[in-house]
Amino acid sequence: MATLRSEQLVQDIKQAFFRGEYLPGQALASQRSMSDTLGLSRSTVREAMGQLESEGFISVRPGGKTYCNNLLEVCFDMPLEGLGDNLEFQQQVLEVRAMLEGEAAYYAALRATDEQLARVDKEYQQLLKRDKGETTLAKAKEDLRFHMLIAEASQHLLVVSFSEIFYSRFFNAIYGVLSRTLKKRGRYPDGIRAQHASIHQAVMARDPDAAREAATNHILYTLKQLSANE
Repeated sequence: MATLRSEQLVQDIKQAFFRGEYLPGQALASQRSMSDTLGLSRSTVREAMGQLESEGFISVRPGGKTYCNNLLEVCFDMPLEGLGDNLEFQQQVLEVRAMLEGEAAYYAALRATDEQLARVDKEYQQLLKRDKGETTLAKAKEDLRFHMLIAEASQHLLVVSFSEIFYSRFFNAIYGVLSRTLKKRGRYPDGIRAQHASIHQAVMARDPDAAREAATNHILYTLKQLSANE
């Protein structure tokens, strides 16, 4: 009986992963808390956690806390040395971002919880308050936080997992795009603020088609600016 209950818990948690309810890096409740909440024995929960860890869904870090893994992490292993400043690679990164962020915004508008929309809105308000004296690096990080929150709100396992890896692995290229543009133009591109507003408005209005269009056009605009810099 304990094994059956353990297997059911494993399946329930896997389904939560697939629904995007668990985000990469998110801490799970303690086994004691999970046992009390679900009315299961500690041994049943421990058995389920052991199976999930062995299958790569979770990992236990020093201190005993359990965290959700990024299930796509094992698929990404490519040399990146020198690619951050390569123009052609930067253009490819933007082309992928156009597809990725368009779909992220679409599903966020379609599926986001009220709590997730509140986090997106809060981050957008922070973007509006951006200090003009901030470094290019700070601007790049803030921009990606906004887009990552939209990805997380998509409740789409592959969109969330790929976005996290993509933004992390290719940050140097993403930062390089902004740096190259600022050096050439001396300022943040004129259309970016309005585009962020369009994305924010469409997602908050739960208009998936408008959100996809706004997010895609935002990146294509940046790609056009990058090409114009050369």
